Amino acid sequence: MGRKRLILAVLSLVVAATSLIWAQTARTPAGQKWAATWAASVHGPYPSGNPSAQPDMMFTFPVPAEGAVDQSFRLIIRPDLWGSRFRIRLSNMFGAQPIAFDAVFIGLQSTGGNIVKRTNRPVSFGGRPGVTIAPGASAYSDGVELKLPSGALTEGRKLAVSFHVTGPTGPMTWHAKALQSSYLSGHRSGTHTSAEDDAGFPFTTTSWYFLDAVDVLAPARTVVVAAFGDSITDGTLSTLNGDDRWPDVFSRRLHAAYGNRVSVVNAGIGGNRILTPERYPPPQPFAGGPSALQRLDRDVFGLSGVSAMVLLEGINDISAGASADAIIAGMKELVSRVREKGGMKIVGGTITPSLTANGNSGTPDANQRRQAVNAFIRTGGLFDAVADFDAVTADLATGALREAFVPNSTVGGAGDRLHPNRAGYQAMGSAIDLKIFAPLP
Repeated sequence: MGRKRLILAVLSLVVAATSLIWAQTARTPAGQKWAATWAASVHGPYPSGNPSAQPDMMFTFPVPAEGAVDQSFRLIIRPDLWGSRFRIRLSNMFGAQPIAFDAVFIGLQSTGGNIVKRTNRPVSFGGRPGVTIAPGASAYSDGVELKLPSGALTEGRKLAVSFHVTGPTGPMTWHAKALQSSYLSGHRSGTHTSAEDDAGFPFTTTSWYFLDAVDVLAPARTVVVAAFGDSITDGTLSTLNGDDRWPDVFSRRLHAAYGNRVSVVNAGIGGNRILTPERYPPPQPFAGGPSALQRLDRDVFGLSGVSAMVLLEGINDISAGASADAIIAGMKELVSRVREKGGMKIVGGTITPSLTANGNSGTPDANQRRQAVNAFIRTGGLFDAVADFDAVTADLATGALREAFVPNSTVGGAGDRLHPNRAGYQAMGSAIDLKIFAPLP
């Protein structure tokens, strides 16, 4: 059995690598490129992480260590930039064994887990109807023509990406805090992905599994901006299914200014830090995922066509006891690596207020360190521009988060005085100067 498993693992690695290389090198039309239109930074194996408004998953994944067993996923995502040709990226980054994905489809969401008639298209990988991905690897699909019904509007619409796994998959690579309802079939319920209706997907989740990027074929000069951060970028306390995180607000402003020449993708992870953990995975999975310095290559440079980023990190390092100097040094290292890429612009976001918040981030000492980091972001000359998120969310009288930005927009309640609500995210998304992201003529 050991020899068979070794052979299977080697073959799986070859298939996954071949598919990835084929997808990345497939010829694109002159004057066009693959541009990331949606992303969700994977951060660990299910169930480690910080989901919001998550239903009880005992009926879908009764044994988390087993993962999914003969099940179908229908994940709902909102492209930031639309086109007629898409491709997807599936990830087994935190898996412990090869995972076979089959019956993969992409279509236009109607309502719930239903798909607009005649838009559910099969997805292939290197010409094959499925792909086996080795642990620690990911794979891009082939391009898929997604021709929408005549007169169909794309603004505000979402895509449904469906796939089946035989399993048991073992640890499932995921993004916990989707703040978007997606749909799952039951444990050992079989393949339902070709169906346009959602009868085979009775269960819901507010997380994304295995899927970590979607690309669209776009003009070569399209500007792709990655919002790189922690839970405040991920959207904690924003509205479930509301698409009102600050990167969403920022995106709408960019499109109003520059039309379809820009794309914004969210690379936030709840609980993420700049500096720690020093390596990932640690003995016990860390809910915040790999540090920003560790995941920069994958979650920014590894996305298609990224040419700019907005950085908002540091509050979780402060909560963990890091000094202002250590956080600033981490930012300098991160920006240095961005500069090495040449031509990529980076905007630094000041850290939003945390005074009186629950936990270690709410103390006067933490606030003092936060203010020291913010002073450096504003005046240190490290970034191409500064988005002063702190200035638009702080109560000048108290130094804490403005009262109007405190109540929880996800499930109601008092909020935690750390994460802004819908109103706070609107203020943040409106605080970024758009000129630095202007596309070339």
